[in-house]
Amino acid sequence: MTVEPYRRVLANPGVRALLLVGLVARIPVIATGLTLTLHVVNGMNLGFLQAGLVGAASTAGVAVGAPAAGRFVDRHGLRPVLVVTTAAQLVFWPSAAFLPYWPLAVGAFVAGVLSLPVFSVLRQCVAAAVPAEQRRTGFTLDSMLVEVSYMIGPAVAVSATAALSSGWTMVLVGLGLVGSGVALLVLDPPTRTDEERERDEAAVPRRQWLTPALLALLGVTLAATFVLAAAELSVVAVLKADSATRWTGLVIGLMALSSLVGGFLYGALPRGFSPLVMIGGIAALTVPLGLVGDWQWLCLALVPSGLLCAPALSATVDAVSRWVPTAARGEAMGLHGTALTLGIAVSGPVTGVIIDDWGTDWSFAVAGLGGLLIVALAVPVSRLPRTAVAAAGTA
Repeated sequence: MTVEPYRRVLANPGVRALLLVGLVARIPVIATGLTLTLHVVNGMNLGFLQAGLVGAASTAGVAVGAPAAGRFVDRHGLRPVLVVTTAAQLVFWPSAAFLPYWPLAVGAFVAGVLSLPVFSVLRQCVAAAVPAEQRRTGFTLDSMLVEVSYMIGPAVAVSATAALSSGWTMVLVGLGLVGSGVALLVLDPPTRTDEERERDEAAVPRRQWLTPALLALLGVTLAATFVLAAAELSVVAVLKADSATRWTGLVIGLMALSSLVGGFLYGALPRGFSPLVMIGGIAALTVPLGLVGDWQWLCLALVPSGLLCAPALSATVDAVSRWVPTAARGEAMGLHGTALTLGIAVSGPVTGVIIDDWGTDWSFAVAGLGGLLIVALAVPVSRLPRTAVAAAGTA
C-alpha cells in the first residue's frame, strides 16, 4: 500500500485548490437539510411531519435541478450557473427565517431547484483536471472529502442553532452558500480540458448516452444511498431503544471514519472493482445487522459495510465519467447526483415505517435485501452496450 497515487493526483495543476474549495463549499450545502428541520421544529414550534415536508420539498428541488444545471453547464459554461444559483441562495436563506410555513416550503423547493451544484460540478471538474488513468484515485479522494464535509456540516448546524437561534443559523448557512459560490466563481475550474472541448464541441443527443446500462448504474447508485441512509436511521433507532442516544455522534462518526479508511485503501489500489460488486457487498453486509443485538457490537458490525461506502460511490462516479461523452458529462453528473439524492429521500420514510411497525431487525434486512434486488436486476442490463454508438456497432 502506498500514497504515491494520491501524490500524483495532487500534483496535477489546480487539483489541490479544487479539492480544498470543494471540501469547504460542501459544508453549508450539507447543513441545509438539518437547518431547515431545526427551524421548523424549534423556531416555528411545529412537528417533525411539517419539518419532513419542508425537507422533502428541498430534496425534490435538488433532484429536479441537478440535471438541468449540469445540462446548462455543458452548453453555456460554469460561470452563468454559479451566478444564478448563488444569487438564488442569497435571496432565500436570509429571508427564510421570516417566512410562514407554506411559503417556506415553496421557497425551499425553489431554492433546491436553484441550489449550488457543488457535488456534480466538482466531480465534473475533477474529471477535467486529472488524467484518465488517475481519475479513479481522484474520485476516491473527492469521496473521502465528502465524508469529512458530512461530519462537519450537521454538527455546525446543531451548534449554531443551540448557540444562536434557528433564524440566525439560516442566515449563516446562506452566507456560507454565497461564499461557496463566490469561491467557485473566483476559482473558475474548467469542466472540460481544451482537447475535450475541441473534440466534443457539439452537443450530444441524450439518446446516444442515456442508455439502459447507464440507467442501471444510476439505479444501483440510488440503491447504495438508500441502504446507507436506512442503516444510519436504524442505528439511531437502536441507540434510542437501548437508552444510548448520547453515543449517536460517536457511532455515526465511526461509520464515516470506516468509509474514509476504505476510500483511502481503495484509491491506492492499482485497479478498481465494479460498483455493482461493491454496492452488492454493502447491501449483503447490511442484511444481518439487525441480529447483532447489543449496540456496542453493532458499532463493530457496521465497519465492513462502512469500508465499502466511499469506494462504491466513487466507483459509480468513475463509471459515469467513462461511459458518457465529455460534452454531456455535466448533465450525466447531475443525474448521478439526483440518484444519490432520491436514494436518501426515499429511504427515510420507508425505513421509518418499517422501524415503527416491525422494528430495526427488519429495517436492516429489508434495506439490504432491497439493495441486493436492485443490483441483481441491474447485472444483465449493465452488460448491454453503454452508448448508442456501441450498440450500433454490435448490431
